[in-house]
Amino acid sequence: MKVVLASGNRGKLGELQTLLAPLGLTLLSQAELDIAGAAETGTTFVENAILKARHVCELSGQASIADDSGLVVTALNGEPGVYSARFAGPDANDTANNRKLLATMTNVAERRAYFFCCMVYMRSASDPAPIVAYGSWQGEILTAEQGSGGFGYDPIFLDSASNMSAAELPADMKNKVSHRGKAAAVLLENLRKELANVA
Repeated sequence: MKVVLASGNRGKLGELQTLLAPLGLTLLSQAELDIAGAAETGTTFVENAILKARHVCELSGQASIADDSGLVVTALNGEPGVYSARFAGPDANDTANNRKLLATMTNVAERRAYFFCCMVYMRSASDPAPIVAYGSWQGEILTAEQGSGGFGYDPIFLDSASNMSAAELPADMKNKVSHRGKAAAVLLENLRKELANVA
């Protein structure tokens, strides 16, 4: 059975391919099918994940997995939130986003934040009951970058449990504690049950 990932991110594709392998599913990237990304017009992570999954289902005719995730900062009333990837502007990169967030929080004492991920499995574009899974990762915003691994806001996000930045965590450890890892685990458990019932 083929499933299309509503993303062109190779790292994300590799992670999920490994997780889905035991279920006998073949995961393809939307880029392999020349499908452009959907317009992320939702105001919540759930809305955007569903928009992306439905877009890929419509254009591929296959089931789809999509996720939408971002960083939620308490002192900034939830920003950058769904705009995490474009916090510093529509064409912003990780460096620009991190710099803007650090500058915004220069004199802010309250540093609590969390990463949030919504992951969706949609069987078809008209699926009335897609599988929806969530994961969150509690921490706080550092005052300067730490570590050279990961991507996005990882260098400025301190994991509360380990007292290391997300960019300092080994990949296997990060996959267990991260928002995306937790959401993927819930999604895969639900998929496993569904496939077992079909069989």
